[in-house]
Amino acid sequence: MQHSRALTKKSASNLALAFILLPREKRDAMSALYAFCRAVDDVADEDSVSTESRREQLAAWRTDIGRACNGQKPEFILNQEFQPVIQQFKLPFALFDELIKGCEMDLETKRYETHEQLDLYCYRVASVVGLLSIEIFGYKNRACHEYAVHLGKALQLTNILRDVKNDAARERIYLPQTELKQHGVTENEILEGRYSERYFKLAESVATRARHFYKLAQETLPAEDRRSMVAAELMGSVYWRLLQKLERGKFDVFGPHPLKLSKAQKILLIFGSWVRFAARSASPSYGRPCPAPVDRQCGRLRPFCFRECSGNPGPSRRDPYFREPDGERTRFCGSGATGEGKSAAGSWPASHVIDGTCRAAVG
Repeated sequence: MQHSRALTKKSASNLALAFILLPREKRDAMSALYAFCRAVDDVADEDSVSTESRREQLAAWRTDIGRACNGQKPEFILNQEFQPVIQQFKLPFALFDELIKGCEMDLETKRYETHEQLDLYCYRVASVVGLLSIEIFGYKNRACHEYAVHLGKALQLTNILRDVKNDAARERIYLPQTELKQHGVTENEILEGRYSERYFKLAESVATRARHFYKLAQETLPAEDRRSMVAAELMGSVYWRLLQKLERGKFDVFGPHPLKLSKAQKILLIFGSWVRFAARSASPSYGRPCPAPVDRQCGRLRPFCFRECSGNPGPSRRDPYFREPDGERTRFCGSGATGEGKSAAGSWPASHVIDGTCRAAVG
């Protein structure tokens, strides 16, 4: 596992980060899976190499992983390390084939007309990784397959929203063309990095679809398998928080400072996942909606309430703030749908109270 571990350690990806919560045997197995995924993805993303050459390289990886799955000796060192894992957990070649098809889509497709076309891409490059991963994690209920598919799509849509600027630099636009047309956003605006209120509405529409898949993932994860899916749930938590950060930044990813989670924020999320695991908690760490989608006074997006999503005890007389992992403090403003909302820190006008709850970011 020397080469697989080295590649995983070198990577700063969120997927590699999630392995921390796994026992050694499964951590090594996931490192081998990650190394394979990283290798084929790097082939597809190497724009300095001709498309035809990359297609040939991906075909070579398909043939070689086929050898590993069929009990023959692979030629590539990563697949040689991966083969015992494939045999132990009975990972099927069909899923590796789908994953490579997803990488091949990046060679040929730089625009997606509809959400349905994008769904297929998300399934191949993200959900398939989840389907392979749950075989390593172990599960009792086959509903975990649906969970893996939904969570993979949620994570990939979050990735797409985060990486719009970087993808545009490579002439790629993953946001569906139907959404661009609906919101009056042109391809040139995205390729040139021009942010607008129209782009915000476009991104929010895609984020709504991502939230739908997060919700489906939570609904389909069987209670008896929640503990075995601790690494996947950590991934869900990390990307859920990333989606929230994108929302707070109104999806403006075109500036000089990327919207992403800091290392400290990720460590806090790992700690929170470990605490839930140790406490045998079955409560979800993401995907639960808040009744107040937008704060009309401060203009900040609040489509999800951290109090509900992550078990934060909420405000008290001593501390009227929600404490969020990224260090931001959110004041609880009121509990009535009309009249003034009150807290230990003061009062707010009636317009500041939405659907019975009011919050404003401070500090």
